[in-house]
Amino acid sequence: MANSEMGQLIHLQGFISSSGYAKIIGILLAGLWLSLLLSQHRKPKVRGAPTFGSHWWWEPGLLTQSRFTFGARDIIAAGYRKFKHRPFVVRRFDVDITVLPNKYLSELRLVPPTQLSAVKAQVDNLGHKWTHTTIMTESNLHFRVIQNKLIPELPKYLDIAKEELDYAWEIEIPHSKEWQEVNIQQVMRMLVARMSAKVFMGYPACRDVEWLNLSIDFSIDMFTAAFTLRMFPPYTHPVIAHLIPARYRINRNLKTAERIIRPLMDMHRAAARKRAMGEQVDEDDTLLNWMMDHGDEKENVPENMSVRQAILTLASIHTTSIAVANILFDLCAWPEWFPILREEISQITDELGPIESGLRCGAKDWLSRLEKLDSFFIESQRFNPPILLGPQRVALETLTLKDGTYIPAGSRISWAGHHHLNDPAVTPEPELFDPMRSYRKRHSSADNMNKHLAGQTNTDNVSFGYGKLACPGRAFAVGEIKLILARLIHQFEFKFPDGKSRPVNMYADENVFPDPEGRVMMRLRQR
Repeated sequence: MANSEMGQLIHLQGFISSSGYAKIIGILLAGLWLSLLLSQHRKPKVRGAPTFGSHWWWEPGLLTQSRFTFGARDIIAAGYRKFKHRPFVVRRFDVDITVLPNKYLSELRLVPPTQLSAVKAQVDNLGHKWTHTTIMTESNLHFRVIQNKLIPELPKYLDIAKEELDYAWEIEIPHSKEWQEVNIQQVMRMLVARMSAKVFMGYPACRDVEWLNLSIDFSIDMFTAAFTLRMFPPYTHPVIAHLIPARYRINRNLKTAERIIRPLMDMHRAAARKRAMGEQVDEDDTLLNWMMDHGDEKENVPENMSVRQAILTLASIHTTSIAVANILFDLCAWPEWFPILREEISQITDELGPIESGLRCGAKDWLSRLEKLDSFFIESQRFNPPILLGPQRVALETLTLKDGTYIPAGSRISWAGHHHLNDPAVTPEPELFDPMRSYRKRHSSADNMNKHLAGQTNTDNVSFGYGKLACPGRAFAVGEIKLILARLIHQFEFKFPDGKSRPVNMYADENVFPDPEGRVMMRLRQR
């Protein structure tokens, strides 16, 4: 499970080219310009923080906000360079975001969620009133299951995910001896969807193609709808929401989800009754079952549980599959690293058995030996972050920091984590792709051997958040990524199609994702 901000916008181009979009674009644009021109007003921000991103001091706010939509990377980079040690503000269509220096992370990570809310930032990003995600504000059951079940029992659930990967490998991965062009992002989405479904809901959902497709499409439609909504003031949403085709697909998917999940809930209730009578019951130990056992009456309503399961897929599938795709793209761009990583995988295979079968230890222990692949992942993520502004929080109460920095209630704060990590003062020669940076740091002293690992956070690297602000499921996500990559790298060869190079990253607001049209060539290794 990857970044808890859940800010990925997948296949935005597909939405823009859709017939539904073409039919409503005139209405949307007219409404956008009129409503925003009429609604320009001051929004809460950190006192004294200058607004950045305008080309001229008299520039209308609408123009500044429009520029941020597809130019956020350059705006944040320039703002970071100019205001490295002080807050500054960037303007998104729906909200002004105060970007804080990383020096405030340690202090703010201790502020309770009743004062500084991640959930409020997340649901506002998702247009919750119109995308069925308000349920995230009503209870944190979907968070508790990750924190109290998945992570404490991580070795078991990585083994379960590996079993489903073993099943899906021959189904989803093309095993051609000849070079074949592959949409690797779609292949990875389906693999991760299967693994996640096995852990979240068990059998038969993990083999149900309808659920697998739903879990992938739900995220795409959610972010498409949310991205469109936040281009408009909230008071226009009652009209705009009804003009977004993706929102209707969300509704259909959630109805399908309830139809699939309701029998699973009935099966678990029946199993629980049998166990209460002393009978032995063979049942998958799933996150859904834990959520039912620990949820209250309202949380156990099938309609509500279905939404929560969909939200879990929202947070897990796309960010994880994108990370795998980015690593493969980077390996194809720097192919000299293939033999180095294969050598590491072969050495571990000789000692502990092959990852695809016959392990002489659990998956977690096997994966922990992949130190070079782990380091490669960290460097790939440095170049290809999941989000440019994260973590994001909304101040529910006014806060005054130790140095006097005043954060008014209602303001949204964040950090320019990607640009901070790529600051030469933090990462020497940041323009150099050096996959063994973290590996060398770990082996520089005995004290560092358990540091500088993928998924670990610090004040310089907030790709997964920091402290209490960190993504709770990051360890499982890293494990899934390594499970997939170890087999791919060991069994297959990869390259870009003739005449093609690494797909460029695309940006929509602060969100980052690979070009959906990016492809690789792959074939079984010639041994």
